[in-house]
Amino acid sequence: MCNLDLEHLISDTNRSIATLAITTLLKTGNESSIDRLMKQIQSFMSEIPDEFKIVVVRAIQGLCLKFPNKHDVMMNLLSTMLRDEGGYQYKEAIVNTIIAVIEANPSSQDTGLYHLCEFIEDCEHGVLATKILHLLGREGPKTPTPAKFIRYIYNRVILENSTVRAAAVTSLAKFGAVCPNLRPSVLVLLRRCLHDTHDEVRDRATFYLSVLESGDSGLMNQYILDTLQSSIVGLQSLLVHYIENPVAEPFNLNKVPITTAPAEVTPNSKTDEMMTETRKTAAPTKSRQEEAAERLAQIPEFAQLGPLFKSTAKPIELSESETEYYVQCDVHTFNRHLLLQFQVTNTLNDQQLENVTVEVEGENYTVLGYVPCPLLVFNAPGTCYTLLQLPDDPADVASTFTCNLKFLVKDCDPSTGEADPVGYEDEYVLEDLDIGLNVLIQRVFKTNFVASWEEMGDENQADETYSLTTVKSIAGAVEQLVNFFGMQPCERTERVAEDKTAHTLLLAGQHKDGVECLIKTRIVFDGVVNMKISARSQNADLNDLLVSSI
Repeated sequence: MCNLDLEHLISDTNRSIATLAITTLLKTGNESSIDRLMKQIQSFMSEIPDEFKIVVVRAIQGLCLKFPNKHDVMMNLLSTMLRDEGGYQYKEAIVNTIIAVIEANPSSQDTGLYHLCEFIEDCEHGVLATKILHLLGREGPKTPTPAKFIRYIYNRVILENSTVRAAAVTSLAKFGAVCPNLRPSVLVLLRRCLHDTHDEVRDRATFYLSVLESGDSGLMNQYILDTLQSSIVGLQSLLVHYIENPVAEPFNLNKVPITTAPAEVTPNSKTDEMMTETRKTAAPTKSRQEEAAERLAQIPEFAQLGPLFKSTAKPIELSESETEYYVQCDVHTFNRHLLLQFQVTNTLNDQQLENVTVEVEGENYTVLGYVPCPLLVFNAPGTCYTLLQLPDDPADVASTFTCNLKFLVKDCDPSTGEADPVGYEDEYVLEDLDIGLNVLIQRVFKTNFVASWEEMGDENQADETYSLTTVKSIAGAVEQLVNFFGMQPCERTERVAEDKTAHTLLLAGQHKDGVECLIKTRIVFDGVVNMKISARSQNADLNDLLVSSI
């Protein structure tokens, strides 16, 4: 009954009320009402401004993910919206929605890519065209009929500005690298690009032609499919150090830290705020790791540790936020050291803490020093550090640390914050900190995992079989394996359909010593989770460590 009343509000003259009604219906509707809702939305969209349209588009995205079997109906509506009048942010919201649906629902891939191809035929926004071309290069070659996308891509080489033309050339090269049957045609098109008026387009075409004509799958995989993943901040830092401190050895790109994804800003779920604020295009965001690298480089005690290899994706809680002292830990991995960064919050308004440190003790690790937080007042987070020597044997890295928060406490007046001149030593026992093998491995994106796997060869493989009696589902096993190894899931294998009884998880990463490693795990559920783990890298000891560490 409520939904029927809401449907009447769609025609309300107050467009804010009408938008709230339609978004509520999209969030609460069932599968049988989708067709009717889509028809109502189509006539409704022309009557509202772009900021309201964006709210509706985001609600449609949620509905697509909720009812994947209805993606055709909703994709058709989104395609119609793309052809209608609207500003950049509105069109960007639609494109992002289609991409999100493609990534979440493989059955919608062909339809979604076709709609995006139609859009770039008459797209006035170069940024969106470039983004779609990148997506086509990544996903198009994996579709059953990749040849049908070539025409749309090459049209961009003929009709667009130099930035879009360069992106189209890269997209074409990816089709040539993945699809051997299309390679001769792609080579013909790339040769035509050699006469382009812009040097960036010509340079790309020349480079890709050279790689594709070699016929070397390893070169194609390395230089076309798997793009450079070095951290820009880390690369700059190492280049400056290399120039200022000349050495006989050439610069080693393998020592540059790997880039990680920027920290994502979670959109506000409140509809009224989404309606009143139009999302702006933000400047590129640094990842947590890059921000940590810049911050740690400014601390004299850590300036000589070298480039930061990896930081934890999110802080590890060592106490609950309701306790007297709320402590979180970030783990930073360097070549030979492990740095524990503790953020401490004093939740007691009648105490002031000084000389705050977290003392840790773990097997196979040596504590090299502490950098205390000099002063910690009420409800103002402070940071202290503990520096550890990494074990020589990678098999000894996994350890559990006991953690004690130690400090000098002074009583203070809650109203004025004035502390007593004399204090006393005290300590607070924190939860144990678990360090695993994942601190040594950074995530690496592999566009074509199969090609990388085959390139490693059977001779560089180790295998092991396990039964996980404590895990109750394949999805649970996949989640634990991804977290345990700290590697990047490839080919969307981190997603498991609910009704599946067998699944293959593909993971890619790079060890801190610069060795790339791949893991293929075949998981079967028949009341108990059974799995076979296979690891490949150029280091036999690393392969054995990966498969034996569960």
